[in-house]
Amino acid sequence: MIRVAIVEDDADIRSALAELLNSSAGFQCAGAYANCEAAMAEMDRNPPEVVLMDIVLPGMSGIEGVAAIRKRFPDVDVLMLTVHPDDRFVYEALAAGATGYLLKESDTDRILDALREVRGGGAPMSRAIARRVVESFHRTQESPLSEREREVLSQLCQGRSYSNIAHALFVSQETVHFHIKNIYRKLQVHSKSAAVARALKDRLV
Repeated sequence: MIRVAIVEDDADIRSALAELLNSSAGFQCAGAYANCEAAMAEMDRNPPEVVLMDIVLPGMSGIEGVAAIRKRFPDVDVLMLTVHPDDRFVYEALAAGATGYLLKESDTDRILDALREVRGGGAPMSRAIARRVVESFHRTQESPLSEREREVLSQLCQGRSYSNIAHALFVSQETVHFHIKNIYRKLQVHSKSAAVARALKDRLV
């Protein structure tokens, strides 16, 4: 059972998402909130495993909320669900610690699949977002990464799990972990989302 909290200021969307979760096998709505402040006030008592987070919210923004949640609840994944495809929002959300980024135009099956991917170690993105991220990567001479490390990072940027990366590159999961450890060290980051954000910002792949 995946417990999911919703942070969405539109009451109709919030209600529809809660209904979707509670009517789908393997999911439970752990709370539906109109703002980040209300969500965080309840999360100590009623912690979710994943938060579905809008970006434009009253009070604390969704991006500020991601950073606050990840700092206070490091085991909770945050999946952005927004109408904003702008590169700046994508970068800022990933840099703040978001695990994935979906557009609200995504159908319900894609939203549920993305929640499963997050809990399985993936970093799901809407197809349009993933395409824009990949297209924005132009390797620079200053890249500290090896060719294989760039391949692994590119796979991470597409939301692939470690096992899927291993399969795609015909290597073992242990080899993937080795490369990712080196990527983190070279980029001076400590998470997948931070590595993807750094790649997006500096166009390393």
